[in-house]
Amino acid sequence: MTLQVEYQPPRAAEQLRYFMRYEQTNAQTEYLPHAHEWGQVIFVTRHVLEMNVEGRRLLTPASIPVWIPPRQQHASYNHQQAQFRTFNLAAALCNGLPQRACLLNVDAIVHAIMDEFARTGLEQPQSPEAWRLCDVLRDRLRIAPVQESYLPTLRDKFLAPVLHALEAHPGDNTTLAQWAARVFTTERTLARRCRQELHMSFSEWRQRLRFLHAVAQLGQGRTVQAIAHDLGYSSASALIVMFQQQAGTTPDRYRARMG
Repeated sequence: MTLQVEYQPPRAAEQLRYFMRYEQTNAQTEYLPHAHEWGQVIFVTRHVLEMNVEGRRLLTPASIPVWIPPRQQHASYNHQQAQFRTFNLAAALCNGLPQRACLLNVDAIVHAIMDEFARTGLEQPQSPEAWRLCDVLRDRLRIAPVQESYLPTLRDKFLAPVLHALEAHPGDNTTLAQWAARVFTTERTLARRCRQELHMSFSEWRQRLRFLHAVAQLGQGRTVQAIAHDLGYSSASALIVMFQQQAGTTPDRYRARMG
């Protein structure tokens, strides 16, 4: 059964320049649609975050935070237990940040600052040092490369059925040519639409899908061998190569880092 939760901001949130929140939610939890006057950067520290922002779906692994501009309605659904950290900043401080919800490919400095805030349980800056760290964090967020979505979706009449089928069965190894025959078009047409609509190749999209599923299954304690089998890989080593390409580390090290 899905547990529905309403977002509860801190007292007098509209008057704060910066504030942080640290939350843990159970599996099958839905944050109901809401919007607020401040900007919000959401870091999920384990598993995969799935959000709907102004009618757009955003999926991201734990290493890439989501930026929500002020006054944009958003909701989230957690298939598994998840831990969140949010960095919230007043609307007046959001200049230079994207005007549309997106993913931010932040650097190690951002993660280090958020880790320090979480370690000390800081909710609002009080000391000069904490204020400076918040300002540095805002500056690093401003220059972070933007990514529309880690796993984009679309309504293209040829591609949409293929992507929906793969989301339901990520271990399906059907080739692009075979998919093209099923949706009554050519492999060349599908490949072109992937580049134009998804801004990536078909193989890259499928690899990202499998990476998200691998992250979720690592959080469940499954072995790398079992995950590789479920996701259509011929061996655990093939999964490890894919994982390193996406996360820059091995599945076991990723699991250890995420706790």
